[in-house]
Amino acid sequence: MAQLDRFLAALVSHRASALMLGADVPAQLDMQGTPRAITKTAFTELQLLALLQELAPGNARMSLDAGTATEFSYVSEDGSFDIQVAPRAAGLRAVVRVKGPAAAPPPSSPVSVEQSHDEVGAPGMSPERERIEGLLRMMIQRGSSDLHLRVGEPPIVRVDGEMVRIPDTAVLQSRELEGLVKSIMPERNRGEFESSNDTDFAHDIPGTGRFRCNVMREHKGAAAVFRIIPAKVVSVEQLGITDEVQKLCYLTRGLVLVTGPTGSGKSTTLCSLIDLINRKRSEHVITIEDPIEFVHENKQCIITQRQVGVHTGSFKTALRAALREDPDIVLVGELRDLETVSIAIETAETGHLVFATLHTTSAAGTIDRLIDQFPPDRQEQVRAMLSESLRGVISQTLCKKIGGGRVAAREVLLTIPSIANLIREGKTFQIASVIQTSKRLGMVTLNDALIDLVDAGQVEPKEAYMKANDKQGFAHMLRNRNIEVSFLDPTAEPPAAAAAAGKPELAGKAKVGAR
Repeated sequence: MAQLDRFLAALVSHRASALMLGADVPAQLDMQGTPRAITKTAFTELQLLALLQELAPGNARMSLDAGTATEFSYVSEDGSFDIQVAPRAAGLRAVVRVKGPAAAPPPSSPVSVEQSHDEVGAPGMSPERERIEGLLRMMIQRGSSDLHLRVGEPPIVRVDGEMVRIPDTAVLQSRELEGLVKSIMPERNRGEFESSNDTDFAHDIPGTGRFRCNVMREHKGAAAVFRIIPAKVVSVEQLGITDEVQKLCYLTRGLVLVTGPTGSGKSTTLCSLIDLINRKRSEHVITIEDPIEFVHENKQCIITQRQVGVHTGSFKTALRAALREDPDIVLVGELRDLETVSIAIETAETGHLVFATLHTTSAAGTIDRLIDQFPPDRQEQVRAMLSESLRGVISQTLCKKIGGGRVAAREVLLTIPSIANLIREGKTFQIASVIQTSKRLGMVTLNDALIDLVDAGQVEPKEAYMKANDKQGFAHMLRNRNIEVSFLDPTAEPPAAAAAAGKPELAGKAKVGAR
């Protein structure tokens, strides 16, 4: 049964002339010219779009994806309905009217107009759903980035990068945990979870927040991870993204990569770059994501957001189809396989600007990773294509800030002729030295980004050292600044212990570089 069917049952049982749905407003029945709300809370645009896409036939679904007006028919056990959808630019709106004689509603389908949207439009607010949404709200209240649910453990949250078990909460059992996650899991994902033992989806709690969810099976049973997606799009100014990186958003063609380990803030950085384009340019932007995280409202641009598994079968099929959808800019949530990488490079070569992510930890490593995915007989050709199409790589990692919170350190590679030559000739090992000598052009090595955070008093030297790829070089930077580096030698006596043992000359070193 489609989730909207119960709203249609209410339309029939109350003999209303129309059901009116809109983003950011409660659902309403038109009762002889008088609107009556049948939900206590409003749908977000994404929630409403998902409800309509579940009913729409192929052509109408494409119109919904594109944000254009459409009209289609739908038949349920309550009757036949005409559904008219207004263009999304003015705010998503839909009007549903009974088309033909309605069947007598089944005993369970009449719905009180006082029922909430959770009771009508989504699976009922079961105790399991109430409990897991309570955990997600608690996660936000604690300032956490992630919530982990594991069999044999109480709920665990990640706060400033550290895993913290929630005190005074019961240990989760396998069947209990599975019931919790399935209470908010869309039907499509339930089937995927049963067949492949893992699935990704997004979950909205109106008025609270949006979450990226992964559910899997491990040796103890089901497990789940939930990540909070900021309710508001974060701007490049708020993230402190440099002018040189911002200039990448004004290109008309080429490939821009944002890389880093899982949980390094890649999605947030990409979101800010797309938001800058949305504010400053007038283009058609297509995003291909799994799942959709940040929801972009149209500003100067038209933004089409597609979710793998819901609006398209895979990244590669959506990317191939995007070329027929009049895009100017394409965002690929992840370059997962050889074919997706190949199409992304070709798309960048054919006059489009492509943004994408990879799970790599350095700019040079990113280029090697892309090339190594191809068979040896194609790698020379790919090097040549990359040397022409690659415009920049932003490789980032998150560091714990002094006083709480986290801050990103970003390595920045901008393609200049010397970089292009190194890619073409397969000499990527020399890229780091070119970045080092091209600071005036806006390039930054990861070590330089980390030491800048240490110099600014935002990050402890030990934390920065742990995040560095070139640890020997970073240790040398610390020593040149007379910063205490006893943490590099596990056999060394800690400064605090030195003070207690009456060795002030060692303890004094701890103050050097302290901020």
